Amino acid sequence: MAHPGRPATKLQITDAERAELHARLRVRKAPEDEKLRMRIVLGCADGESGTMIAQRLGTTVQTVSKWRRRYRAYRLAGLTDAPRAGRPRSVGDEQVQLIVDKVRQSKPDNATHWSVRQMSRHAGVSPATVQRIWHAFGLKPHLQETFKLSTDPHFVDKVRDVVGLYMAPPDRALVLCVDEKSQIQALDRTQPGLPLTFGKPSTRTHDYKRHGTTSLFAALDVATGKVIGQLKRRHRSVEFLQFLKAIDAAVPGEQDIHLIMDNYGTHKTQAVRAWVTIPRQSRGHSGCEPLKAAVRGR
Repeated sequence: MAHPGRPATKLQITDAERAELHARLRVRKAPEDEKLRMRIVLGCADGESGTMIAQRLGTTVQTVSKWRRRYRAYRLAGLTDAPRAGRPRSVGDEQVQLIVDKVRQSKPDNATHWSVRQMSRHAGVSPATVQRIWHAFGLKPHLQETFKLSTDPHFVDKVRDVVGLYMAPPDRALVLCVDEKSQIQALDRTQPGLPLTFGKPSTRTHDYKRHGTTSLFAALDVATGKVIGQLKRRHRSVEFLQFLKAIDAAVPGEQDIHLIMDNYGTHKTQAVRAWVTIPRQSRGHSGCEPLKAAVRGR
């Protein structure tokens, strides 16, 4: 006749701990291995033996015993995995600094910039290591940005004039940023599509019909975000002058208008300059001032 084993020792837990364990078990995305440990602890707290808990949860008696001891020693904090040290670093700070300085301060022979493989051979590390270091420091040696220095001796004064209009516009005046987008393709689908409905997106045909091109003229009120816009068939000084007249009609008469635009050719024709210089009611339209990067019309 088999002798009965040692009776199971009931694990003592508080009501607050039991409530916390049940709450964590209800979390759907909680790790399953942590949920197993919580069920082991609850079974031990209910007085079940290690064998019964192991059979019910599909684990081993040794696992039940391990987490019983862990919980008795560390309580709830013992149910999570302890942080691991991991593998020690194979690339030191000095080598990282060398790679960063090399790519920032020099160029390889017979090349315009350092590549990952060239730097890997030079520094004696793997290409993946070089890539991780460059990514960590935001280094992209294969990219370049262009810039242009103005030859206008009065460029700084003109920029201050334009920026001053944006930052501190005159009283009872409207500052508009004017620009245009030409060569917009006017496309239409060959057949009407079906609208959006429950469970199905809207539809459209894969092919389209061309209807030529159009040009968009727009004036942005920087202070309010309001846009005055028109579509024109062509992109000439005539259409631009029509758009300026539309701006003049859309803005209340008691406000002065300040236009900031680029140095495009249609903005500087005699017809446009003549119209801008003509006073209209109480508006302060004065001559356009080319700026390399901006034009101001008051």
